[in-house]
Amino acid sequence: MMWGRVATLPPSRGLSRGTAIIAALLCTPLLLTGCKEQNTYAAPPPAKVTVAPPTRAPVTLYAEFTGNTAPVASVDLEARVQGFLESIDYRDGEAVKKGRVLFKIEPAQYQAQVDLQQAQLDGAKAKQVNAQREYDRQATLGAKEVATQRNVDDAQTALASAIAQVAASEASLKLAKISLAYATVSAPFDGVVTRRLANAGALVGSSGPTKLATILQVDPLYVYFNITEQQQINLRDALAKQGKTLKTMREDGLELPIQVALSADTAFQYVGKVDYIAPQVDTATGTLQLRGALDNKDVALVPGLFVRIRVPVGKIDEALLVDDTAVMSNQTGSYVMVVGKTNVVEQRAVTPGPVEGQLRVISKGLSADDRVVIGAIQRAVAGNTVDPVAGAMAPAPTAPKPAPAALTPGTGATKP
Repeated sequence: MMWGRVATLPPSRGLSRGTAIIAALLCTPLLLTGCKEQNTYAAPPPAKVTVAPPTRAPVTLYAEFTGNTAPVASVDLEARVQGFLESIDYRDGEAVKKGRVLFKIEPAQYQAQVDLQQAQLDGAKAKQVNAQREYDRQATLGAKEVATQRNVDDAQTALASAIAQVAASEASLKLAKISLAYATVSAPFDGVVTRRLANAGALVGSSGPTKLATILQVDPLYVYFNITEQQQINLRDALAKQGKTLKTMREDGLELPIQVALSADTAFQYVGKVDYIAPQVDTATGTLQLRGALDNKDVALVPGLFVRIRVPVGKIDEALLVDDTAVMSNQTGSYVMVVGKTNVVEQRAVTPGPVEGQLRVISKGLSADDRVVIGAIQRAVAGNTVDPVAGAMAPAPTAPKPAPAALTPGTGATKP
């Protein structure tokens, strides 16, 4: 039996192959390292931001206050005579004209009183005529010495009594007609009538005047507001620059324009003028009361509203304005981001003024040729270089508001 032989490599040959494999593995990292290129840092491009120069426009400076609207007149409509309410001749909340009949109280009894007093007056006048004739006859006979002086005096007394009775009857008739007129309740002026407080068929005036409703005059409409002592001084100084005083405003009928906005509105869309300045300061609050009159033909405003009022106190012919969103603030105050000539961002402290539409007036801190960051503001970091892109500020208000120069003698404030 023959056994097969296992073939083996010579020892020296197997060792040389293993050594070659190990050497190849050790050299591989060196070869790979030699094939890579060296990494270099590339800085990101400058951030793009939108910039624009400030807008230049005339701006009126205002002092702003809070106040309330009130009717020019408010009158309770009352039943001044007793009777059943016959009819109600208006709709609750209706706007009515002066003289419009609103309520009728049964007039029959008062008409009867008028008729009675008229009849008594007619009788008194007839007696007066008869007394006049008797006096004339007695006076003629007395002149001829046919009648005694006593008869003449008695006839004269009877005539005077008849004349007095006529006068008393006329007064009674007048009172009866007044009571009859009270049976009809009419609007004393143009206005809006509140809801009825008594229904048709109800007995009114039994224990005194009965309130039936209230009528309010709302065109024009008053707005009352108070100014502090310092604001009064500022107003006085603004008037003094034009050679005027609060006294001349009262006496010469100078018109101080005002603008009014509802508490939820941003635009001051209602205009009017101050028609009353209190003659003294309220010692309890230290404020001076002013009243403005507003045209309210469409009854867009109603009494009792909380409103904001602004009064012009000055004017800047060429104010610098920027987008209100570009103005930011921190613990040190307000600032805007400005891009310099080398495109480096600067944080510029500014003094902001009033808002005009979407723009904010900058009273101090900017010049007309500054490039203010208005877009991508979060990318504008002070000290960093940016890539500015030209933009434009929001449009300025189209019509400039009236300034204190509008204080000119006129016909005075609107009269109710």
